Amino acid sequence: MGRVYCTSGASRYEQPCDLCRMGSVAATVALQDGVEPPEPQVLVTAASSYRASSLCPGALAKDDSRESGFRRLNKPLRFHVEPESMIITRYTGSTYASSPHCHGESERLRYAERHRYNERISLGMDSVQVSQMANRNTMAPSTIGNDLLQELAGGEPERLCQIVTPIGMLGYGFSEPQTEAALQKTAKFSTPTALVLDSGSTDSGPSKLALGSMTCPRAAYVRDLRRLLQLRFKYKVPLLVSSAGGDGSDEHVDEFVDIIREISDEPDNRSWDLKVLAIYSGIPKSLVLEKLEDGKITGCGESVPALTTQDVQQTPRIVAQMGPEPFIDAMAANPDFNVIIGGRAYDPSPYIAFCAYHSLKSKHNNIFTLGSHPLGSFTHMGKIMECGGLCATPKSAGALAYIYKDHSFDITPLDPNARCTPLTVAAHTLYEKSRPDILYGPGGYLDLTNAKYTQLPDKVSVRVRGTTFHFSHADGLPYTVKLEGARVTGFRTLIMGSFRDPILIPQIYSFLDRIKDTMVDHHTHVTESWDVGWHVYGHTPNTKEVFIVGEVLAESQAVATSLASIARVWCAHAAYPGQKATSGNFAMGIGGKMEIETQECTEFSVYHLMPLNEGEEGAMDDARSLFRWKRFEIGKREKGIDSPQPVLNGSSNHAAKIKQIKKPSFQSVASLEPPHTLIDIAKVVRSKNAGPYEITLDVMFDDPKVYQVVKNSGLLGSDVISRLYAVAPENIIWCGFFDVAMAFKATIPRTRAGKGVCSGGFMENDVHGSQQYVPLMELELSDGLIQDLGALKSL
Repeated sequence: MGRVYCTSGASRYEQPCDLCRMGSVAATVALQDGVEPPEPQVLVTAASSYRASSLCPGALAKDDSRESGFRRLNKPLRFHVEPESMIITRYTGSTYASSPHCHGESERLRYAERHRYNERISLGMDSVQVSQMANRNTMAPSTIGNDLLQELAGGEPERLCQIVTPIGMLGYGFSEPQTEAALQKTAKFSTPTALVLDSGSTDSGPSKLALGSMTCPRAAYVRDLRRLLQLRFKYKVPLLVSSAGGDGSDEHVDEFVDIIREISDEPDNRSWDLKVLAIYSGIPKSLVLEKLEDGKITGCGESVPALTTQDVQQTPRIVAQMGPEPFIDAMAANPDFNVIIGGRAYDPSPYIAFCAYHSLKSKHNNIFTLGSHPLGSFTHMGKIMECGGLCATPKSAGALAYIYKDHSFDITPLDPNARCTPLTVAAHTLYEKSRPDILYGPGGYLDLTNAKYTQLPDKVSVRVRGTTFHFSHADGLPYTVKLEGARVTGFRTLIMGSFRDPILIPQIYSFLDRIKDTMVDHHTHVTESWDVGWHVYGHTPNTKEVFIVGEVLAESQAVATSLASIARVWCAHAAYPGQKATSGNFAMGIGGKMEIETQECTEFSVYHLMPLNEGEEGAMDDARSLFRWKRFEIGKREKGIDSPQPVLNGSSNHAAKIKQIKKPSFQSVASLEPPHTLIDIAKVVRSKNAGPYEITLDVMFDDPKVYQVVKNSGLLGSDVISRLYAVAPENIIWCGFFDVAMAFKATIPRTRAGKGVCSGGFMENDVHGSQQYVPLMELELSDGLIQDLGALKSL
């Protein structure tokens, strides 16, 4: 095989280019004027010379015609690549390459500008990373696998399967045309395709687990499942759903099965013949108490309090986040399945399972035989796909994943007006996670430190490779699963309204303190415990109206409502210093209600890790198994009814025509105003809960130079997070920069009134954690940083 030769115009053909000086062994220049290389070579982009997005148009081969300065290359390229961290241009078809006789640098640059080559592929890093590495003058050589060599030489990696996710949460609604377009696209392949969706989250709080409610109304699940089942039937692909109802309780798995049964009984669906697998992950409290007594239960994170016997006893249901093993076992035992409804599961589990099932067919379904690279790839893909198209810009509801046998995968948004970029996909690693590089799950952790993200030629898809999964048993540790549970803490009643009196507004807090004293005076006969809190909105120096929500918690609904009634009456009629408006203080009556009984108040009581005995991570059709599956035959299959012609994988006759939408052009718009706060220079500033006990903050940039200046400035760090969020530096869970995504992340404990709390519960006003970014967004830039940024703009 030929070598990759440096062809930078800056090298003058006999000296290494800047990229080569940074540690490349194989890319040293062997070309000199008049010397024919052993065979056609590959063009290397010198990122430090012309930016990573420009071609490096130096010498490639001797030309016999000195007048033209170029020669046509028709032979297929073969090459050996040692330095991984480079941009390579691959020639496809007939393309032109510059000649050693085109000596003028300006001539070469003009040529490179006029002739865009067919494709550029990033080996190991995107253009941003190459540019950063070039600026640091460090680039270690490494060896590229034969799979990537084959890919660069003109062939795609061998496919394993495809997965379509219409939406990141079942019940939220999805675009049927976009989903069908993706299924039509995958129908031409002989490799299997699946519809996979997650339905669970702790984002909406603890009520589901404590009360048995679902995240979305039942009608929303009926709507989405009807459309998904119709697509499943039309394209003959399996449908996998995890964490049924939001909490994944056994009751909600059965509820989803009932919904499928109802839909299949509808007249239009009477030809269906469904094999439905239900997988259950409810955990007996007796087992948790046994493990707790043995000292084997630990908190899932530093902020989670120790579990007590009382916590377990007060929790009506406990579920465990299953790994992929129960899904794999159920599929292996029922290879003719059509639909899987899973209980509570680690979000990527059904994605991992579908890939592993098709990769493990001859290996006794033991996921440990996959190895760290395949399982790392499947897990990373699942971690991205379970959120649908959130990794795209702008955000897409759904996404399509192509999974390959070389341990890589592609992500494409379903929305034709969105695209994935290396930056947006890498940045998604930060989303709702405590740290961006190591992600713990059942049986081990995902290691993203060597993950590589490559923009594909369609400019909307990204290829990912390099992620590994580290098995806990490799460190002599047991397989662990996360337990989740919640309990009722009392009953709540709310009052709400606003104050507009300019005399009262400045003294609003002392006024509300007196209201609480009045509530105490009128309820001296009450023996049960109770509390009241005030959510105050809009209290700024020049405000004209302050809105409040009074929240009362008591052991019974009757007492909570009685207390709330007194609070509302005295908000309306209590006196205050300087009062002139004597007819009433409080604007109220929203929704026609004076007091709003919200019934039970709940809180998370179990969010802990439990070790499993060897073999317990799988599932069996046995009630005694920790995780269990059942098979249901659903559908009439009446004789004499003609079924619609299915669209099979590998078929070229698609059943429907999907309107093709012109791909948009994406442009970056830079602000002309000088920056003053962090939001002026950051692409994204956001917050999100990372589980019920933590809040994580993300800042992302889209300009590598701006990112580097900010990183070096000291603007962001643990001291700043400590000051902005009133958390001691030693209590910050994680804080640092993540170069791959040009991002800063900090994770802190969730607190209220200076005390650690979990999401949901009494006095919660941001269960999602998505509104905690504002102090960071408004962080003022130093004069020195503003000057440095101004200097960048003038370059």
